[in-house]
Amino acid sequence: MTAAETVYSALVTREHSRGTDLPEQVERDVPRNGLRLVAANTLQSSGDQTVNASTVLPWLFHALGVPAALVGLLVPIRESGSMLPQVLLTPLVLRVTHRKWVFVTGAGVQAAAVVVMAGIAALGHGTAAGVGILGALVVFSLGRCLCSIASKDVQGRTIPSGERGQIIGLATSAAGIVAVTLGLAIRAFGGDDLGPGDLALLLAGGAVLWVLSALVYARVTEPAGEAAAGAADHQDGDGGGSWFAEAARMLREDRTFRRFVTVRGLILVSSLSPPFIVSMSVAAGTGALAGLGGFILASGIASLVGGRIFGRLADRSSRRLMAWAAAAASIVALGFVVAVSLPGVDGSSALGTVFFVGGYFLLTLLHSGVRVGRKTYVVDVAEGDLRTTYVAVSNSAMGIILLVVGGISSVIALAGVEWALVFLAILGLIGAVSALRMPEASAAR
Repeated sequence: MTAAETVYSALVTREHSRGTDLPEQVERDVPRNGLRLVAANTLQSSGDQTVNASTVLPWLFHALGVPAALVGLLVPIRESGSMLPQVLLTPLVLRVTHRKWVFVTGAGVQAAAVVVMAGIAALGHGTAAGVGILGALVVFSLGRCLCSIASKDVQGRTIPSGERGQIIGLATSAAGIVAVTLGLAIRAFGGDDLGPGDLALLLAGGAVLWVLSALVYARVTEPAGEAAAGAADHQDGDGGGSWFAEAARMLREDRTFRRFVTVRGLILVSSLSPPFIVSMSVAAGTGALAGLGGFILASGIASLVGGRIFGRLADRSSRRLMAWAAAAASIVALGFVVAVSLPGVDGSSALGTVFFVGGYFLLTLLHSGVRVGRKTYVVDVAEGDLRTTYVAVSNSAMGIILLVVGGISSVIALAGVEWALVFLAILGLIGAVSALRMPEASAAR
């Protein structure tokens, strides 16, 4: 047994027999590929912490004197910008026989965009700096889009079913360790007084992480696939219309896929609720625990704890994991609303700080479960280019759904942030019930 096989066997529980869904030559490379995927995804997730649209970038905008109106564009641009273009980019991706190079390209684009952000952070100020960073964030999101399309396909080609959730979970836990370290470092050396120069260095470190991720991913041994027939035709003439028509047909006729997209659109409670808690925390003037470092630390611990646990659960039943994690997140959101309305629970009290940071931690923890579950489901439910298409169409649809649900919750928040949390929690409970009615990924394939 090689060193890679020994380490991989120690980290991953192999509950299913090998060779059930991979060619024989690919099976031999599973341990090496698994470790490389964990390392590359860890580096990418760690880089994400340095460009977090809910914590780091709003903090940077405040330090640069960027108008508050531009802060509200950060999350929509980062999330929807990485999802909406996927239907347009997928025909290009389908022409590439080794999809790992698509990921490498995306990581390089993200690294370059973050370098630009770091330069603006060091030299810019005011509205111009904010606009420049938003422009770089658009480019960053396109790179993220390429990585998202390619990563599921590469994992499906190189890792057998029954081990994929654990790979995602291991990377999530490892990135959590990095986030914990980053949060502690910020609290120890900068606290709440980090200036633009400090944040520029943080962004530059994130760019290095994406370069390293690309280098590691390039070493993955991926079997060559055939370029999709007619993929080039989608780029000319009415190809774009044909592609959109195909996406619409899938949503209309593929019942399993339509259920997955619907459920994913309903269980946004764990992803959209945390920024509202941060907003309430700032407005309430919470104590020392609730600074930038405190929230990054809470996020890191959540990833560290949840990644390994949820990875194993996803390999057992990804749909049940999505359902129970979404239901629990909805209950936490409702419990938080009740808790912060109690007498004595405010920003100036230690109890109030515990509720704010604790609520953020629990929602982030449960979001790890939702995220690992849905990623594992979409990798397991289809094979080959159909998997790539599933990922692209579902993400593009989610870009629209995210804007709609995010917009509705923002409007509701005008009447009180608590009502926005209640709205998201109700959707989450409906989504949890719907997820339980989905077929298991192995049965649907």
